[in-house]
Amino acid sequence: MPSPVSHDASASALGYLYQARWALLELLRGAVEERPDGAISLEMHDDVAWENGHRAVDLLQVKYHQRSVRTLGDKDDDLWRTIRSWMDTHQPGDPDGPWLTLVTTQAARPGSAAAALRGPVRRPDEAQLLLERAARESDAEKSKETRERFLTLSPADRGVFVQRMRVLDGAPLSDDLDEAVRRRLFSLPPGDGPKNAFMRQLWAWWYEQAAAMLQKQITSVSVEQLRGWVEHLRDSFTAATLPTLVGRDDWRAAQDEGVDFGDRCFVHQLRWVDVGRVQLEKAVMDYYRAYTQAVLWVDDHLVAIDDLARYQEDLVDEWERHFDRMKRSLPLDATEQDRQRAGEDLMWRLLDSVTVKIRDRYDEVFFHRGQHHCLADEGRVGWHPEFVERVRALTGSVVHA
Repeated sequence: MPSPVSHDASASALGYLYQARWALLELLRGAVEERPDGAISLEMHDDVAWENGHRAVDLLQVKYHQRSVRTLGDKDDDLWRTIRSWMDTHQPGDPDGPWLTLVTTQAARPGSAAAALRGPVRRPDEAQLLLERAARESDAEKSKETRERFLTLSPADRGVFVQRMRVLDGAPLSDDLDEAVRRRLFSLPPGDGPKNAFMRQLWAWWYEQAAAMLQKQITSVSVEQLRGWVEHLRDSFTAATLPTLVGRDDWRAAQDEGVDFGDRCFVHQLRWVDVGRVQLEKAVMDYYRAYTQAVLWVDDHLVAIDDLARYQEDLVDEWERHFDRMKRSLPLDATEQDRQRAGEDLMWRLLDSVTVKIRDRYDEVFFHRGQHHCLADEGRVGWHPEFVERVRALTGSVVHA
């Protein structure tokens, strides 16, 4: 029987994901070491490339092997596929051409060309002799054409070619990249929860940048841009503010998964004051984002439960003042339409004015509005003058207001 053909692309997918993730680590390395004015691109000049003024100055081939025990030798396919890519991309004998860097999770075999090309003390003359010998002696069919091309280069061109090669072996595995990135960062907020929240935000930003590069929406991401984002992110983890962890895209993803709040108490409260369809949809999104964000803040120890409770109590106190004033201003013969209009006016007066804040410098309106809807869902606040009786009839529970 013919052997079944495997169509499993998981190894390739892991390789591409690793390549994108590793590029962030490389960008951080350049920020603190040798390329503070540089930029990183993906799949533009090579797997990863360093640019300076839109000119490629270092082409990086990234090879990922999940927990491989093999070492990288002179006849290995990874090495010769990398050399073929470099020969295809730039003139091998160009002395002004970019650096050519092989990044691999494998370790370079002792005594190999890859070991001779490791920094900080490289031995390119030794590596050239080892590569020439491997090119002549190997009988591997996959690399035959590449080895022959390498040997047809003039000795001078081969010398220039190998002089530009570098090897970064023993690169962190995918599971270890997060920790490697943390060690490269200038500083992180104190505490495991805040650190983890910070890293989730950083990776989310980087995945957006990587996707934009792969879709050719942007060409590269500079060290300066990375520094700016890290500083911006760090500023949101101070005592006076908080990071926004839940965006509109998160709500759209939740909708795609079937999340629906159509029969929640806060939705009924909005309908009792005749809120339109568009505003109702916006309110549901604000509710989801504010509720989910509060849970994440508490889980990551960015906000204590007691702090959140005090914030909600302040919101309720502010609502009580406005609600009492609204009820007292209604005439005794007010119609249902009058009551609806008064309730909607009350709602917008409170939702549009961020007078109560959970932190002094955190004034995201969606969170302010969404937390009011969370309180309305519990029946702790309401908009219609008769919301207490209506919530009691809806839920069968006692409402105190």
